Amino acid sequence: PSSPPPPSTSLSHLSVWSLWGAGPSAALHFLFFVFPLQGQLRINPKKFTDAFIPSHDDTHDIYLEGIAARNRALNGDIVVVQILPPEQWKVNTPPVRSDTDTEGVSESEIQKDHKRMAAQKNVVHHSCATDEVVNRFQKISLSDKQMSQFSLLLEYQVVYIIEKKHSRAVTGFLKFLPEKPFALFSPMDHRVPRINIPLTNCPADFSLHPSSYAKVLFVCRIIDWPADSNFALGELAKSLGEAGEIQPETEGILMEYDVDFSEFSDEVLGCLPTNLPWSIPPEEIRKRRDLRRECIFTIDPASARDLDDALSCKQLPDGNFEVGVHIADVSYFVEEGNALDAIASQRATSVYLVHMVIPMLPRLLCEELCSLNPHTDRLTFSVIWKMSPDGKILDEWFGRSVICSCVKLSYDQAQSLIEAPEKIFSAEELPTVDPLHTVDEIHQAILNLHAIAQNLRAQRFINGALKLNQPKLCFTLNKETMMPQGCSTDEHKDSNELVEEFMLLANMATANHVYQSFPDLALLRCHPPPKTKLMEEVKELCTQLGFDIDISSAGALNKSLNTLYGDDEFHAARRDVLTNLCSRPMKIALYFCAGILKDTELFKHYALNVPFYTHFTSPIRRHADIIVHRLLASSLTVEVGKQASLCNDKKTAAKKVSELSTDLFFGMFVKECGPLDSMAIVMGVLDKAFDVIVWKFRVQKRIYCKVSLSSFHHRKVGKKSELRLVWKPKDQESPPIEQVRLQNTRFFRIFTDTLLSFADMLSVSLLRLAA
Repeated sequence: PSSPPPPSTSLSHLSVWSLWGAGPSAALHFLFFVFPLQGQLRINPKKFTDAFIPSHDDTHDIYLEGIAARNRALNGDIVVVQILPPEQWKVNTPPVRSDTDTEGVSESEIQKDHKRMAAQKNVVHHSCATDEVVNRFQKISLSDKQMSQFSLLLEYQVVYIIEKKHSRAVTGFLKFLPEKPFALFSPMDHRVPRINIPLTNCPADFSLHPSSYAKVLFVCRIIDWPADSNFALGELAKSLGEAGEIQPETEGILMEYDVDFSEFSDEVLGCLPTNLPWSIPPEEIRKRRDLRRECIFTIDPASARDLDDALSCKQLPDGNFEVGVHIADVSYFVEEGNALDAIASQRATSVYLVHMVIPMLPRLLCEELCSLNPHTDRLTFSVIWKMSPDGKILDEWFGRSVICSCVKLSYDQAQSLIEAPEKIFSAEELPTVDPLHTVDEIHQAILNLHAIAQNLRAQRFINGALKLNQPKLCFTLNKETMMPQGCSTDEHKDSNELVEEFMLLANMATANHVYQSFPDLALLRCHPPPKTKLMEEVKELCTQLGFDIDISSAGALNKSLNTLYGDDEFHAARRDVLTNLCSRPMKIALYFCAGILKDTELFKHYALNVPFYTHFTSPIRRHADIIVHRLLASSLTVEVGKQASLCNDKKTAAKKVSELSTDLFFGMFVKECGPLDSMAIVMGVLDKAFDVIVWKFRVQKRIYCKVSLSSFHHRKVGKKSELRLVWKPKDQESPPIEQVRLQNTRFFRIFTDTLLSFADMLSVSLLRLAA
């Protein structure tokens, strides 16, 4: 259609009986003639024929079966779907799984579900289609409880693409087709169709030497997709190099997720100060609160070069404290509407890879003019509180300021100060400190901040906050080759939590402040509650495994998880498993313009359990924070709602790119430094595979029952699956190794031999399991 259908309040998996009160025929007619529904398309990465969009109330998923039902829409697109005629509906029980459900389900299990569904399907003929469906249900003789479990599986199809969120760029390989005027491009992402590439667009010698390009990774862009074809039409955007190498794989990931990693243009760089070295104009200092003589310092990773937040803490004569959070005033340099603002708005966020950063802003700003480097006057936005020792806020001030950081501390250095409260540190044990302040003064400020942060943190969890820590992989790289030499998981220390607490406090305070000042323009960040159905399934699974979790609220879930972690030798692994399970139903946090949502209940942040939240503390790497700074300065004219949507898209893409970069480097690490021996814990058991967390690296992988096994046997009791594995003997004369029963949370050892191009192939063909 040339224009989108009207907005929808459509229903998907409806219990027929919920509408039966108006009469069977009326109920089915209502379902057929209901308005179309719109939402973001999600295609199951483990089974690309299954796709879903959320229902209008986001309580369940609407299922689109088969590629044809997607009507050429790609993953992430905002689409309109419409119910197909009644003769194509199905009678089904139980409802089809969502893609979230199938993340822990093997393809064969889904296929079995579909076979059962097909057996129940009984397609209705065109004549008197609706009446025939009614007659079928009226002939069903079941109890009320059984009837309530029956549902109509309505057939949906995409009828319009509102917004093409997918970049239409994809990495993959070229295949020569004899006697064809085009080559076949096979994307590495199976959710994207195969693409025909004209030979005129292929390398000049491709037709003569196609084997020379067998391992060459290309980026292709889809330019058309005829409605009557299973194949899209495309053009090659770039030849990246040999698959499996860091640089081509990384570039492919960036292009696929539409991350702009080009150099900044001369027009953009022309917006930066030219009189270097730059200093703050005296007239600008006079407009601000001068904090340059205060004891203010930064705490960041040792390798950080873009320092956008600083802290201060001094005790007052009445025993209370003046605590400050000072954030780089990026909005001073990024003037609204100029070329620099345009590129920052378009990029929306810096993207952090294992070996590099794609900055949102030019490095002159990120690492020099805006970065709160020590012993240098810098422009800031400050939030300053008067606090009691237990963290109660007695007074609050927001405003533009100028600071001079007295020292740059790493998290490890701050941690050493926290762990030794009685020690007198020498000047040589810390980086150079400004002569205006002493090491003891900084040490005491850190200790005071730590004590207040502990009280703030405890109070947050008493008030119902939830924390699901996901460990992050860190790599040691060869400085010349940038290849991984070591791998470990990051450790969250008291110093990390100290900074985190005050950044959260500043963000919450700013959210309240900007909403009170600009109720229709405030850029806020909400975190919707998880999907009830999925959380209930997690609770049921945990109950069967002997873990009783309370999902009634974020705080209740946090409290029950802390109780279950325990303190035995496997407590860390148990924590990782439970965290992973409970993270799956969680929704992502989103930016929004307060004027668009009228119901303030929708403003809430589920995990933090607060009514208002925003991002204020990282303007060097997030454009959303710059908008919030402008709100604080009362100089906003941009379309907040539109930019909020773009910030959401770019933040999601940046997170995915970062994860793929980690996967890539982990694969290279195993390839270069393996074989590796590690404990693993079973996360999920399927009929022909099982999911594990490799404990040492906190990496989750799926292992298929194809390697080193003589046989395997699967059985399922309720939602709990079991696999009995029989290992092949090491020699023909020996009997098979005794069976191993795999259940959720059972430990075993895994052994990695080697690895090909991507770490996600680890579980498919490159793990040898040892009993």
